[in-house]
Amino acid sequence: MYGNRGVLHNDDLVIVRRHQVRRWLVCVLEFRGRRRQIMRPRHFTELFFHDEAVALAAGHRPCAECRYAEYQMFRAAWTDGLGLSRRPSADEMDSVLHRQRGVVDGVRVTHPASWDALPDGVFVLRDGDYWLLYDRVLRRWTPAGYDAPRELFDGPADVLTPLSTVAAIKAGYHPVCGPFDGPVSSL
Repeated sequence: MYGNRGVLHNDDLVIVRRHQVRRWLVCVLEFRGRRRQIMRPRHFTELFFHDEAVALAAGHRPCAECRYAEYQMFRAAWTDGLGLSRRPSADEMDSVLHRQRGVVDGVRVTHPASWDALPDGVFVLRDGDYWLLYDRVLRRWTPAGYDAPRELFDGPADVLTPLSTVAAIKAGYHPVCGPFDGPVSSL
């Protein structure tokens, strides 16, 4: 999967900003045979993600064009998870996500939660590492993929996935996660 946050690079292909727009999307790699030049000058910068759970933890949401069905499922789960009276527009969700994916002093904002309050598919931060909660075990994310699963940490979780997205996942949205290998081990 890949993400879009607008034009992040300059004409020399150097990343010069974290985002350009509030609309952060997660898209499929192939859609209707379209072909793109990667990091084409003055066009959006493609950000590649291991899976959808990583993209959602970063603050993205499903694209309404190439992932229309997932976008509609995300909207419905967002509505249910946040107890809204109507489904939000893309702009409304993007505005909320933009506030929730903030950075303070170069570090992403997180929120504490108990493990039993978290659904599978969310990311937590621990000692500078990123961990996916899936099948009630943790898998450390690395650039090469996920490490072998480990038992849950003691104490509360330091959740990286935005609160609204956590609510949508709890309400039934199932992000694409994996693949995974290896037996569960303890820390």
